[in-house]
Amino acid sequence: MNGEARTARRQPAAPAGALVEATVALDGEDGCIARARSLTGDFLTGVRHRDGRSLPARIVDLARLVVSELVTNALRHAPGPVLLRLRVAGPAVEIVVWDSDPALPQPCDPDPARVGRHGLEIVRAVADEFDAMREAVGKRVVARLRL
Repeated sequence: MNGEARTARRQPAAPAGALVEATVALDGEDGCIARARSLTGDFLTGVRHRDGRSLPARIVDLARLVVSELVTNALRHAPGPVLLRLRVAGPAVEIVVWDSDPALPQPCDPDPARVGRHGLEIVRAVADEFDAMREAVGKRVVARLRL
């Protein structure tokens, strides 16, 4: 590995009530966002319900989209590394992105002529829950997708 991403913990089986998570550090090098999407897909397709079924493809696709938008925003607006944590806990997939900039994301005013800068709108439209909070250093952005 070239240091762009490192998995801290990965547990692909999801027994009843168990927490399944993966955490990666992303350094912002070229291809980093695509790798984050790929890691998300690989992780979530490896998770199984206690009855052996995999997570719905729609959830995996939405999670990839949310990861892509949140990681893109973090890399664009904050210096330094970005941490991505994926969790499957109970009835939801939780996507957490941490970056070093304490400024909370703000949606842009509606503008049909605007090109780009729709990431936060997209995430808020597809996520069942969305939150952003300042941390001692930087901020944490959380999106949850119900299973």
